Amino acid sequence: MTVGIVSTGVYLPETIMTAEEIATLSNLPIDVVQNKMGITQKPIPGLDDHTVMMGIRAAEKALQKGKVDPKTIDLVIYIGEEHKEYPLWTAAIKLQEEIGAYHAWGFDVALRCGTTIMAIKVAKSMMESDSTINTVLLAGGYRNSDFIDYTNERTRFMFNLGAGGAAMILKKDHDKNIILESDIITDGSFSEDVVVPVGGTKEPLTTEHLQKGLFRLDVMDPEGMKARLEQKSMQNFLKVIRNSLLKSGYSEGDIDYLAILHMKKSAHDFVLDELGLTDEKSIYLSDYGHIGQMDQIISLELAEKAGKLKDGDLAVLVSAGIGYAWGAVAVRWGNHERSVSK
Repeated sequence: MTVGIVSTGVYLPETIMTAEEIATLSNLPIDVVQNKMGITQKPIPGLDDHTVMMGIRAAEKALQKGKVDPKTIDLVIYIGEEHKEYPLWTAAIKLQEEIGAYHAWGFDVALRCGTTIMAIKVAKSMMESDSTINTVLLAGGYRNSDFIDYTNERTRFMFNLGAGGAAMILKKDHDKNIILESDIITDGSFSEDVVVPVGGTKEPLTTEHLQKGLFRLDVMDPEGMKARLEQKSMQNFLKVIRNSLLKSGYSEGDIDYLAILHMKKSAHDFVLDELGLTDEKSIYLSDYGHIGQMDQIISLELAEKAGKLKDGDLAVLVSAGIGYAWGAVAVRWGNHERSVSK
């Protein structure tokens, strides 16, 4: 049995924040924003760009592109953020209703920016083990840019957060874009390093919190987190890529395209260098920033449009998320059988 990608869909808000605006808000030199952070611009939410709604718009595009009847969908998995229209709300059920997936059931999953990779793994496993699940929709939205205070230097590495929605339709025994194997690492030593410190059960939201702007993302131990990430992050990033390839019967020399999240330019270049890849084998998302777990789907769509993916190519989708989580999944692109590396 195989599981393949039928189609993808992406929705991006029309509202844009430029590198110049980020520089002004953060009091950083424009050169730092553009060249070190690697941001020329990023989409941010307009008035009607709510989290789940952006996922619905992306799902509609995926359905149209793949010519998929929503009534044939068996399962809807919401892969967007928990920051959405309402708290304590199952977004997958709203998605199901809005797109007309009347014969499906649904649930939400979350692993921050690692959610898409994790959801692909979950969906494939469920399709393999349950004969009634043949077509699965993954969809969601992201607008964690709402939680960024550009005057807080501790959160500089998150100034690239943008907004958008993305979707992917998976089908059992689909003969194109075959999902191979995945690998995920989580490390609980980072679990409380980056949080929104108020609004939960430990510190219920108050008027004072709102007045002080404490409802935004913050870093509890910036020096400690930086030191621990320097020891583990890139190592784990490369490890999940190599493990997903090994499980799939390939090696890093077989990679034709790397669908990688947006990160600072030096880190992006480091990953490519370590894997022996040229710039042509990836796309740096400097015009998009980091749209969380949507980055991998956005990268795939951009690669298709740019002609960077052809039949038989081996693509690897890779992510890293606050928590901390690292994940990768290999995909054999197109419908051409490619021999496994020896």
